[in-house]
Amino acid sequence: MYTEQVIIKPLMTEKTQIATEKFNRYAFEVQLKSNKHQIKSAVESLFNVKVLDVKTSILPGNLKRYGRKVSKTSKTKRAYVRVGDGQKIELFKI
Repeated sequence: MYTEQVIIKPLMTEKTQIATEKFNRYAFEVQLKSNKHQIKSAVESLFNVKVLDVKTSILPGNLKRYGRKVSKTSKTKRAYVRVGDGQKIELFKI
């Protein structure tokens, strides 16, 4: 899997912003088939930082209702990446 295909998008929520400020941890939505080694190498090559730790979690799909039909959304995988002290990932460049 190529490094550009591993990371889908960064997660920007209040909870992840607090984790970024306190623990220097960033959250990304990643492909379901990617493993921790692929995530680590993708973040290091895309953002030029040293990754210390990668934690992943798979979230189950939710039930959605469309009139009488009930369908289920896809599972998603999140990766929480901790970078070295003094390093920062610029998600938005001004």
